[in-house]
Amino acid sequence: MSTTTIRLPDDLKARIATAAERAGTSTHGFILEAIAEKAEQEERRADFHDTADRRYAEIVASGRAIPWSEMRRYLEGRIAGKKPARPKARKLAR
Repeated sequence: MSTTTIRLPDDLKARIATAAERAGTSTHGFILEAIAEKAEQEERRADFHDTADRRYAEIVASGRAIPWSEMRRYLEGRIAGKKPARPKARKLAR
């Protein structure tokens, strides 16, 4: 395990100590957990953007998509507990 030194403003250090005490953990453990949560959040955000970029590239390559009005109608039907027909992708108008 490596060591990293960070400089914390006094007010933030006090907030962390208070939060760690409330959480029933050490300041060190609290900071490690916060860093791990932030790293995971950023990894999920990057995965989301990668998926969006890949899907957009597929739309551009195929030229096919489902119009939002049809997708919305489909999703609203699903939310209402119905089993609407799944909309089909079609060529985008240029």
